[in-house]
Amino acid sequence: MKKTLTAAAIAACTLAGGALAGCSVSAPAPAETTQAAAAPTPTDTGRAGSSAAATTGSGSVAAGGTKEACELFNKLVADYAAVSPTDSQGYEDVYSKAQDAKDSVSGDLKGLFASLSLLAIDRSSAADSGGKPSQESEDAVRDAVFANAGTCTAEGVTLRL
Repeated sequence: MKKTLTAAAIAACTLAGGALAGCSVSAPAPAETTQAAAAPTPTDTGRAGSSAAATTGSGSVAAGGTKEACELFNKLVADYAAVSPTDSQGYEDVYSKAQDAKDSVSGDLKGLFASLSLLAIDRSSAADSGGKPSQESEDAVRDAVFANAGTCTAEGVTLRL
């Protein structure tokens, strides 16, 4: 069962990997555009900031939903970090929660939870053998965090690794 889940997760990562890499390349441009538009007129800064929070990299997720999603990601990362390195079931629990969260968000935020679920299932498989997760799954989480950092920061949440 674990090998099937791992194979499915790796296949999903391969498919999502291109999307995540694309997100990390395109995410900084909207933030720079928003900052440049907000700088010339102080009265427009508040309006530009609020529209950026609702649209920058988050797809159709509303601003309140974005903040909740970012906070949930940080909670799941803390849960992941708290699991004993040999507790494969603990990692599978994090995987399951991240999968559920991925299904409840849209846009680039899906990448946060997809990458974390991949890392958790990869770590679950490695826990049985005493190994480490693949570098690719660790990199996928890092890339997703960088891709969504501006969106979450605009909501007052700093993403954690």
